[in-house]
Amino acid sequence: MNVELNSESKTLNIQQEITFFNQSDDTLTSIVLNDWNNAYSDKNTPLAKRFSDEFYRGFHLAKEEERGSTNNLTIIDANQLFLSWERTEKNPDYIEVKLRDKLLPNQKTTLHLTYIAKIPSDKFTKYGYNNNGEMNLKNWFLTPARYENHNFIRYSNNNLDDITNAVSNFDIDLKTPENLEITSDLNSSLPNKTETFSNYKLSGNNRTDFSLFVEAKSGFISFKNNANEVLTNLKENKISAIQKAVIVDRVMNYVNTLVGKYPHEKIIVSQTDYERNPFYGLNQLPSFLSPFSDEFIFEIKFLKTYLNSYLKTSLRLDPRKDNWIYDGIQVYAMMKYIDENHPNTKMFGSVSKLRLLKSYNLTNLNFNEQYSYFYMLMARKNLDQPLGDPKNSLIKFNEQIASKYRAGLSFRFLDDYLEHGTVNNSIHQFYVENKEKQVSRTDFERILKSNADKDINWFFKTIIDSREIIDYKFSGVSKTKDSITFSVKNKTNVLVPIPVYGVKKGEVVFKKWLDANEMDSTFTIERKNADKIILNYKNEVPEYNLRNNWKKLEGFFPNNRPVKFIFMKDLEDPYYNQVLYVPTLTYNYYDGLSPGLRLHNKTILEKPFTFDINPSYSTKSDNLSGFASFVVNKNYRNSTLFNVKYSASGSFFHYAPDATYLKINPMVQLRIREQSFRDNRKQLILLRQVLVNREKSAFVLDNSTENYSVFNAKYFNTRTEVTNHFSFMSDVQLSGKFGKIATEFEYRKLFENNLQINLRLYAGSFLYNKTASDFFSFALDHPTDYLFDYNYYGRSESKGFYSQQFILAEGGFKSKLDTPFANQWITTLNGSFNIWNWMELYGDVGLIKNKNQNEKFVYDSGIRLNLVTDYFELYFPIYSNNGWEIAQNNYNEKIRFLVTFAPKTLINLFNRKWF
Repeated sequence: MNVELNSESKTLNIQQEITFFNQSDDTLTSIVLNDWNNAYSDKNTPLAKRFSDEFYRGFHLAKEEERGSTNNLTIIDANQLFLSWERTEKNPDYIEVKLRDKLLPNQKTTLHLTYIAKIPSDKFTKYGYNNNGEMNLKNWFLTPARYENHNFIRYSNNNLDDITNAVSNFDIDLKTPENLEITSDLNSSLPNKTETFSNYKLSGNNRTDFSLFVEAKSGFISFKNNANEVLTNLKENKISAIQKAVIVDRVMNYVNTLVGKYPHEKIIVSQTDYERNPFYGLNQLPSFLSPFSDEFIFEIKFLKTYLNSYLKTSLRLDPRKDNWIYDGIQVYAMMKYIDENHPNTKMFGSVSKLRLLKSYNLTNLNFNEQYSYFYMLMARKNLDQPLGDPKNSLIKFNEQIASKYRAGLSFRFLDDYLEHGTVNNSIHQFYVENKEKQVSRTDFERILKSNADKDINWFFKTIIDSREIIDYKFSGVSKTKDSITFSVKNKTNVLVPIPVYGVKKGEVVFKKWLDANEMDSTFTIERKNADKIILNYKNEVPEYNLRNNWKKLEGFFPNNRPVKFIFMKDLEDPYYNQVLYVPTLTYNYYDGLSPGLRLHNKTILEKPFTFDINPSYSTKSDNLSGFASFVVNKNYRNSTLFNVKYSASGSFFHYAPDATYLKINPMVQLRIREQSFRDNRKQLILLRQVLVNREKSAFVLDNSTENYSVFNAKYFNTRTEVTNHFSFMSDVQLSGKFGKIATEFEYRKLFENNLQINLRLYAGSFLYNKTASDFFSFALDHPTDYLFDYNYYGRSESKGFYSQQFILAEGGFKSKLDTPFANQWITTLNGSFNIWNWMELYGDVGLIKNKNQNEKFVYDSGIRLNLVTDYFELYFPIYSNNGWEIAQNNYNEKIRFLVTFAPKTLINLFNRKWF
């Protein structure tokens, strides 16, 4: 390539010659070239849709000059004849070049290309140009795609760093403005400088990709040893260059010994690469705690990023289809490195030494034990996916965290089971073979099986290619002074080996592996003074439940778990019944501030049974209040109905200054998901019986409905992303005095000109209505909330500040009209569109029907300040059935507000991109 960089227009003018060698046994009529830079060209590419799916708005809202593209492309052959090429609208990030003559096996052909590569802003993916004019260039040029199994691999750019290029030799002449320096992992000569330009020559053989950084002054530091040169700009200024050199040399030698010699002279370990794939857990800790030394933080960051660069630039795998091999080797190598160099390090570092935190399981975990918990977080949510699934099919948390960690745990599990360094030897052998030919998963599987002295088909069938969960327990244990006799029950019928340990006062006295085909047997082994027998004691096997894995061999109760009280939050501890306690503070107008103490058993991992009890003291009413819930959670692993929750809950608060309510709510909740876990469609069926007991109040005009019971069935169907949101809800309520049915549609669209429109249609009708009041009627602007579902701060207030609280429900109107209820039927349409950032115009129209009255047409309009959606919003009415409200007296009393103090609501705004 001859490349000229224009730093002002952020473009690369490229003249390129590709000599394509057909090393397959097929005759080719076309060649596929990856053009991933063009994935940034508009808002409808697969990359743009990926951003939208993961709730990233930045790309859709970006300016045109911030996007990337490939323009003015011409291709000619060796005879100076133009070649036709095709780029589809659906897949604009690769092109297919039509050859004039067939390309036979072992023949070569030459393509001459000219084009302009417009580099995108780095704010989307951290690749591209930044505000300082610096560039981190990745996937910016056209290059042949990998050819495998009689086809070119056609992958779109999904921001996964998994471009599948053919192995190539590179020769590049790069011309840059004189004031810029470049850093690359290609071999490079000293620049030939003129007054205005610097000319660089870059080259590299047998590569699938390379890195190129353009800066005013290079921020990379070079470290060399006998094997290779490392260029790094990892940010860690608190340690000296000598300390860094020692760490870099240690890591380089370790990886060369474990995996194999790196095939290229230079390797880049950049801060960008680390930030794209940080060490989750380490990077979440607040800096003021400083639980790890500066040297350790740099070492872990460097180790992880070095391994990632090392494997991605030297393994000739399909990084999308066979991604689990990259992840498995990387995390397995990191775990072994910690075992060898930092065996006593805890997950929370020096924080574990604080006496105040000694009782927490979270702080007592060894550093390598955290990997299992990150994987188990998804397994308990029933959101884990098979390791062998393609990388682009994984939800973000699995792709970046859980599946990576489980892959490393699986390699460690296999290594522990096979012993004799079998996995190490197989990785090394596979890496050597990879240097000689294009490899795939089948080569890795073949090498592992040939080196194993035991049957390991279960490893690929169960651990890699399925999401089956593993759960063993003892079905019978008897002991004498000298021996233990036991049998093991497989609770999920998933056959994999598992180790059994004998433990005395926390020290292992024996260990025995039980093979998958031995599970129906009864075993008798020497006791060796063990006081406990434990399955999977060191969690080698990625097991779903560890709480049923042990038996005490001393004492009367074989499995009694003492109760352990813990402040705030902790990880699950299989040896205790944990009760967590948290001070709480709630508020409503009638109870005032209500301090309380929440007692629950919700550790970080989800459980099959949870309780949550929160008694509180109402300072204003001077009595007890609070709520309680009990939930049984059932997951279904291989069904679209993937989760069922059975619950019973109750709450007791004031609904008026002088009256309390008691709500009892037994409920069944069924959750349905699509076959693709990445599909943002969510379905929910909710069945419940709401029983309410209300005291009479002198402040409430209608006291005819103190006690009532309502059966409620709801169905939700929602699909949401940045650019599109659609939801449907149907609601049936049946009681002795009334029956009603309602439905709600919501639609939100963010257009390409960044105009956003929101529409909501609500329609409801009574099936029968024997009530004399409007307590159960449909509400236009302020539902009575007789099911006590909404978080009203002053639910019985009809005037004043608390009556201005707005909750989007039923009619959804913001203005208070003369006819606020409908006791027969209601139909309303709520709409809004943005006029500037978070400022929107809203309008509501509807028809309401009351008994013995004609239908009434209602409407209102105004301005909505959508500061934080569903969390903090303000509504300013302008015109409605009441006339020009903005010109009327006491306008401040007409303003409506939405304020949510529930942290869970805000957290969900940030979590939705991960799950």
